[in-house]
Amino acid sequence: MSFAPNLLLAGLLIGIGATLTMDLWALLLKRAFRIPSLSYCLVGRWLGHMPAGTFKHTNIGAAPPKPRECAVGWVAHYLIGAIFAVALLALAPAEWSQRPTLWPALVFGIATVAVPFLIMQPSFGFGIAASKTPNPRQARLKSLATHAVFGVGLYASALALSRLW
Repeated sequence: MSFAPNLLLAGLLIGIGATLTMDLWALLLKRAFRIPSLSYCLVGRWLGHMPAGTFKHTNIGAAPPKPRECAVGWVAHYLIGAIFAVALLALAPAEWSQRPTLWPALVFGIATVAVPFLIMQPSFGFGIAASKTPNPRQARLKSLATHAVFGVGLYASALALSRLW
């Protein structure tokens, strides 16, 4: 199997699978350990304020809500996962898409934590790498674990797709 002619479709499918894996992890944390997850409605709120020129907030939770922010946030969440998967496929050797292995996907998944640490969290008013949250270390570890799970999801989804494609 080669993803090259269908890089975008493969990335979309792998990204959806990996993001779903990450969401199932968040659901497990919430149900089994009462550890809350980020509300993707806040992502939608953040995006909703951008057309008016507001890219950074003191506290995104206190920012005025935007219409359909939850739907926008969830769509953005899965679209970002797909974009990351396309990037992985573009960066990985072609043979990886034919016989996926865990390490490249896991390392890439963990590397994607740079986006929330350096872009989203500061823009939400949480500081770089959650430095302004009540428990920065806990927030950082949770983000790292979640993005590691995303990496496992990239691998599992690519493996499933390689067997079906």
